[in-house]
Amino acid sequence: MRVFVTGATGFVGSAVVRELLGAGHQVLGLARSDAAEAALKEAGAQAHRGDLNDVDGLRAAAAGADGVVHTGFHHDFSDLHGALRIELAALAAFGDALADSGRPLVVTSVTGLLAPGRVGTETDGPDPAGPGAHRAESERAALALADRGVRVSALRLPSVHGAGDHAFVPALIGVARDKGVAAYPDEGANRWSAVHRLDAAALYRRALEAAPAGAVLHAVAEGEVRFRDIAEVIGRRLDVPAVSLPRAQATEHFGWLAHFCVNDNPTSSAMTRQRYDWRPEQPGLLADLDQDHYF
Repeated sequence: MRVFVTGATGFVGSAVVRELLGAGHQVLGLARSDAAEAALKEAGAQAHRGDLNDVDGLRAAAAGADGVVHTGFHHDFSDLHGALRIELAALAAFGDALADSGRPLVVTSVTGLLAPGRVGTETDGPDPAGPGAHRAESERAALALADRGVRVSALRLPSVHGAGDHAFVPALIGVARDKGVAAYPDEGANRWSAVHRLDAAALYRRALEAAPAGAVLHAVAEGEVRFRDIAEVIGRRLDVPAVSLPRAQATEHFGWLAHFCVNDNPTSSAMTRQRYDWRPEQPGLLADLDQDHYF
């Protein structure tokens, strides 16, 4: 299968590219720069120059592919509305290219859009008040493409970890290093769900190959990692105390991360594992966090 991959040189997307190539697929990856193009060619993929704002280019690349894996996203937390506009335009372009073809489109969503405080499943819809609410509209728009003859599926990601991580966990480490403490809200009993990037990449491939139109998959290897346990590993590695912080002080301490640090996001992937025979094999979040590549 010839697969067009957005975000192809990103933390998750680069793992997806290698997973697809290893399974015998051909990959055309979206590349915004010479460095990205070179990285794709070194991995054994082809490059399509452009970015998520180039809807004509996205449409053309998708039209010439047997399937699309969309891992790219404009991660600008200062302009979530702008990021959503870019995402919806990209999805519309993919819909135009793949309409009435039955070809697969795997889009990226997040477990953070689920209601907090209870174990979220693949059948649960988005919570409009959740920390991932900005992704809820794009998930709905993507799944609606099933009505246009696209074999679309939404793969919800939790916190993704592994060597090369530059997202939430490194940001937490940076806050702890700057503040001199590894803080957790109240008792730190709120839970994160997590997956290693390589395990997530394996599920993207399975979704591309087998997920039916309208499917929702949870790439969750661990559904209930206590935030306090995360803070304690960070504190030990940085040799700073792990301390309880009143929830009311989270924004002052964590800044833009606060909403994620206080969220309770336990998530199940039981249906995904059963339907797609997905068995995560990589180290869990706490074991991975204890490795030198994070410090």
